[in-house]
Amino acid sequence: MNGRRINKKTALIVVGCFLCSLVVAAYVIFYFPNSFSPSPKFITVSKGQSFSSVVDSLYEKGIIASKTTFSLAGRLLGVTHTMRVGKYSFVSGVSNHDILSDIAYGFSSISTTVTLQEGLRSTLYARILKRHLGIDSVRFMELLRDTSLIGIYPHNSLSLEGYLMPDTYEFFWQDDEKQIIQQMITEFRMFFVDTLQQRMKKLGLTLNDVLTMASIVEGEAVYDDERPIIAGVYYNRLRIRMPLQADPTVQYAVADVPRRLTRNDLKVDSPYNTYLRYGLPPGPINNPSRKSILAALYPAKHSYLYFVSDNNGRHRFAKTYQEHQRNVRLYKKARQLAQNGKNL
Repeated sequence: MNGRRINKKTALIVVGCFLCSLVVAAYVIFYFPNSFSPSPKFITVSKGQSFSSVVDSLYEKGIIASKTTFSLAGRLLGVTHTMRVGKYSFVSGVSNHDILSDIAYGFSSISTTVTLQEGLRSTLYARILKRHLGIDSVRFMELLRDTSLIGIYPHNSLSLEGYLMPDTYEFFWQDDEKQIIQQMITEFRMFFVDTLQQRMKKLGLTLNDVLTMASIVEGEAVYDDERPIIAGVYYNRLRIRMPLQADPTVQYAVADVPRRLTRNDLKVDSPYNTYLRYGLPPGPINNPSRKSILAALYPAKHSYLYFVSDNNGRHRFAKTYQEHQRNVRLYKKARQLAQNGKNL
C-alpha cells in the first residue's frame, strides 16, 4: 500500500518536473529577453527572403542570442512562411515571440521619408524608391502603364508619367508598388481641386494638356517668377501654330536624363520632338511641381515668342526672331568670355 503511494507520489513529481521543464523551455524559447546594446537595432526583411536568411541577419546583428532557439520558436508558431516585407526596429530585452510577431504581421515596421523632386521622370522615381524601400522598379514602371490603374483617373494619357506629385513622402517598408503610386496620385488629386479643374475647362484644355505643358515649363524654368512667362511663350507659339521647339521634349526623346542637345538630336524622329512636330507632345515629360502646374493654368499674358538662357538660370525674352538672335549672340559671347577666363 505504502509502495503504491510512493510510486504515485514519485510519478506526480516526475510529471510535475516535466511540466515545469516545458514551462521553462517555452519561456526560454518564446519569452526570454534578448539583451544587446541600449541603442535600437534594425533589420530589413526583403521580398522573397527566406526565414533562415532572416534568422542569420538577426543573429549577425546581435538581436537574437541563439539561431536554434529562434528558429524553433518560428516553427512552433507557424510563421516561417508569413514574414512581411519591412524595416523593423528592436530594442534590448525584446523576446523571440515579440520579434516573430512583428515580422509575421508587419507590426512596428518603421516608415522611411523619401523626397521625390519635381522635374524628374518616373524612371528616376522608380530608382529612388528602389534604393530607399527596396521596391521592384520594373513592376513600378509597369503599373504606370497599367490600363486598369490608369482607368481610375480622368485623363487620356497612356501612362501616369506626370501625375505623380513631387513631394516628401512617408512610406512604410511593407507598402507595395501600387500603394506607393496610389499615395502619390492621391496627393495630386488633393492639389488639383475644383477651382483648378474649372480653370482648365475655361482654357479648353484637358488634364493631359495641362500636365504636359507644366512638365515642359518644369524642364525649362529655374526661377519661379519665370514659370508663367515661359508658359505664356509656349501658349503663344501654339496659338500661331509655331512649333514649340522645346529642348526638354527632345531631351526626353533621346536621353535617359537631360543633357546638352546636338544638331542630330533635333532631327530625331519622335512624337516628342517639338522641333519637327506641331502642338504638344503626347504626354508629360516629367513630373512637374505645383508651381509649374499653376503656371500652365495661369500663364502670363505677353507677346514673347522666344527666350534664351543667360547662363545663370534666368532667361532673356524676345518678341521677334531678330531680337532673339541678338540675345543669343550676346549670351554666347558672354559664355565664351567666361570660358576663356577659366582657361587663363
